[in-house]
Amino acid sequence: MHSKNDKKPSIIWFQGLTCNGNTHSFLNLENLENLLNKFEILSHPSLPSTQDFNSITECTLECDIFIFEGTYDPLMKRNDTSISKIVKYYAQKARYIIALGSCASFGGVFKASAPERNSGLLFNEQEKSGPLLKYESKVINISGCPIHPEWLAYTLSMIEKRREVETDSLHRPIELYSTLSHHGCTRNEYFEWKVDAGAFGEKEGCLYYKQGCRAPMTHAPCNKILWNEVSSKTRVGTPCFGCTEPDFPRKNLFSTKTNMSIPEDIPLGVPKRSYLTMAGIAKTFRIKRLEGKLIDYKTAD
Repeated sequence: MHSKNDKKPSIIWFQGLTCNGNTHSFLNLENLENLLNKFEILSHPSLPSTQDFNSITECTLECDIFIFEGTYDPLMKRNDTSISKIVKYYAQKARYIIALGSCASFGGVFKASAPERNSGLLFNEQEKSGPLLKYESKVINISGCPIHPEWLAYTLSMIEKRREVETDSLHRPIELYSTLSHHGCTRNEYFEWKVDAGAFGEKEGCLYYKQGCRAPMTHAPCNKILWNEVSSKTRVGTPCFGCTEPDFPRKNLFSTKTNMSIPEDIPLGVPKRSYLTMAGIAKTFRIKRLEGKLIDYKTAD
């Protein structure tokens, strides 16, 4: 929805407790300039802006889109103004509030530093108890650590075109988060036949059974909207660690907790009894084609 007189939608990008990862990721967007030309950037930590930071913290401006990056810590201040006052002021004024990254969405990494007070804007992990409950209808969570730049580009483009951004129960855009990171994974045949990866970085094997891969229970399009348009964690032999989910970061990210060699956390949507049956059957088969190396590097004597 555009602002009055059909001007470009205006954006204020504000940071809480953050590593700047989402900012840096967004700057890698291939068509960044084309996207930014459709908006008025009032304030951004790295991009040219029309307003200085002091005017933002004085809470006298209005904006169409308020983007918040980082964990919300109510004790933080910007230019002697509490972050609580700043966030709630722009939450009231803005038409849309984008909680950018897992920290802003659910608390994320920095929640651990002060779990009694730090949280996301709307959620504290899965509990809806953040500071913007009053403005819940405006909040769009784009979780990820960091987010893929195309995820934010999609959301901003939908807003600019005045189209509704449908969201799931965690306020994430359904178009982006309805699929699992598991969907599109090039290792799915290894997953189906229970063939384990021997170590990180290998081209062969599934990373779910021993290496802690969370792709079968993580809502994210990482294997459909590829990073740098060419790759993803699982494609290079690194397990998905579920960074888009409310429980991120979890302990022991790179190991799989098992009961009698069966992963304790089973893929979403599969009854546990059915999964145990299928896993038991698959383990009885030997698929010779899947046991060898995809590329046999031979060295000369």
